[in-house]
Amino acid sequence: MSIPVEMTCIAIQAPGGPEMLQPQTRPTPRPGAREILVKVEAAGVNRPDVAQRIGRYPPPPGASDLPGLEIAGEVVALGDGVTGWRIGDKVCALAHGGGYAEYCAVHETHALPAPQGFSMIEAAAVPETFFTVWVNAFMTGRLAAGETALVHGGSSGIGTTAIMLAKAVGAKIFVTAGSDEKLAACRKLGADLAINYRSQDFVEEVKKATGGKGVDLVLDMVGGSYVQRNFECAAMDGRVVQIAFQQGFKIEELDLRPISAKRIMYTGSALRPRSVEQKGAIADSLRERVWPFFAQGKCRPVIDSTFPLREAARAHARMEEGRHIGKIVLTVA
Repeated sequence: MSIPVEMTCIAIQAPGGPEMLQPQTRPTPRPGAREILVKVEAAGVNRPDVAQRIGRYPPPPGASDLPGLEIAGEVVALGDGVTGWRIGDKVCALAHGGGYAEYCAVHETHALPAPQGFSMIEAAAVPETFFTVWVNAFMTGRLAAGETALVHGGSSGIGTTAIMLAKAVGAKIFVTAGSDEKLAACRKLGADLAINYRSQDFVEEVKKATGGKGVDLVLDMVGGSYVQRNFECAAMDGRVVQIAFQQGFKIEELDLRPISAKRIMYTGSALRPRSVEQKGAIADSLRERVWPFFAQGKCRPVIDSTFPLREAARAHARMEEGRHIGKIVLTVA
């Protein structure tokens, strides 16, 4: 396959609204040592992309300034030292940035085989959310069969992924969402309890559903006032894992006593700044533990909508409207 010297990508012109995402022509990247070059067929859209566009999530050192953290496509070139892939392989991969483009270079250990039977759109919807949920809810949060988890934003890409993975491992899962349509979608995926955070107190609902015990794990992307309420939801020896702060980083008043009274583990993480080796270890765990779920039909990404690459601004607008259920994906011709 002939690789063009230049490619079309989506760049952030300046911090601001979705209109700041504009098509641009740039040199096609070359794969470095142990990197593969992927001809992108689809790229997932995620909240960190929106935060980067606004100016609240600058790329870490060494990362591309282009948005896009997950892709799917065909391997078209190999960097020095690559041993795990061949030209022509179909992969999905976690990118360090640069996914909103016709070509993207990724470390070979951050790529995984496109799940059999998945479209490239579905494959592109896997890496960011499945890496995030797997490492935070299962590797760090230690969610296991027979336990119960509460996940906020149940209809989001993260939420729908968490529902499927929890059910696949034999755990119960409660979710919060803000509309009847979203709650119904969560129940259809397998949520054991779907709570409307606009009209119900999720703390009361969790306590009612667990006989006052609480949940073993809370996976939260809201932050702000939810932190205190998450502590109230947690069971004895519960784990609360923070993956984002959509409601804010700062809390005027926080009672930390539940942490010691219940022996709560409160932690958090970000995926993008992790080392190459750490991301590779997550990928290995996904290949071993989660890829069989795909083969067995237990997990399949929920796709909300797709947009052509050049219409990335519309995709971001869709995400910021907050009405989507599942993943938003860009398609690359």
